[in-house]
Amino acid sequence: MVSGPGHAALPHPLPGAIGLSHLSAYDWEAADGVCGGSPHLHLVCTEAYVVTGGRGAVQTLSPDGYRDIPLEAGSIAWFTPGTVHRMVQGGDLRITVLMQNSGLPEAGDAVFTFPPEVLADPDRYAAAAALPPGTGPETATAARRRRDLAVEGYLGLREALVNGDNGPYLEFQRAAARLVRDKVPTWRKLWREGALATAERTGAQLDALAAGVPAHLGEATAYEAAPTRLGGFGMCGRRDEYALPGTTLPNHGE
Repeated sequence: MVSGPGHAALPHPLPGAIGLSHLSAYDWEAADGVCGGSPHLHLVCTEAYVVTGGRGAVQTLSPDGYRDIPLEAGSIAWFTPGTVHRMVQGGDLRITVLMQNSGLPEAGDAVFTFPPEVLADPDRYAAAAALPPGTGPETATAARRRRDLAVEGYLGLREALVNGDNGPYLEFQRAAARLVRDKVPTWRKLWREGALATAERTGAQLDALAAGVPAHLGEATAYEAAPTRLGGFGMCGRRDEYALPGTTLPNHGE
C-alpha cells in the first residue's frame, strides 16, 4: 500500500519511473553444479543489482564475451538490453533490483535462454515460461524446471561464445526479438505513461522554475510503501515486490 494524500492518482511514486523488487537468489543446483537463477535477457530495459547481503556472482554474455562478476554486500552491477545474465548464489545472496522502464519487464520484456527449438515455437515458449499461481510446492517445482531449461540453452550459448563463436548468441537475440515483437505497442504505451511522462514532467518543472512560478512545489508530499507480495518465484530467485501505481506490477506469471 502507499500512504499519502491523493496517492491513487499518483502515476509514478518512485524516482525516475523505475521498477523495484528484492531477490534472494535460488539455491537450487543446476546441471553444471552452480546454484542460481534462470538466465535471460531484456530487450529494452537496463537492470541493476544492488547487493544488500551475502555473496555470489552474476554471469553475463554480451558482445564483449563471457564475464563472471563477483557480488558482495555493497556492490552494484548493471547490464544493458541484450545482455544475457544469470544470478549465481554464493551464500545467502540478497539483492535489491532496480529496473528501468517500470512495467515493461512485467509486460514481457524478458526472454529466457531456452533451447532454440523452444524459442522457435511461441506457444511452446509460453508454456515453458509460465508458472502456476501461488508460492507453494507446485510453483517451486515448475520454477525449478523452467530454470533448468533456461540453463540448458544458456550453457550452449556460453560455450560457443567462449570458443569464439558468437553465432548462437546473436541468433538467440534475434529469436528473443521475434518472440516479443507483438508486445511492442503495449510496451510503448507503458513507456509513454511511465518513463517518458516522468522525464517530460521534469522538463515542465524546469520551465516553471525558469519562469519563476514553481506551482508544482505546492503539491509536495511524502509516501511510503511495503512489499505487497513476498516470496514469489522470479526469474533469478524468490522475489518480494511492490504493487505501486506506475511501478513494479505484480507478475502473476512468476
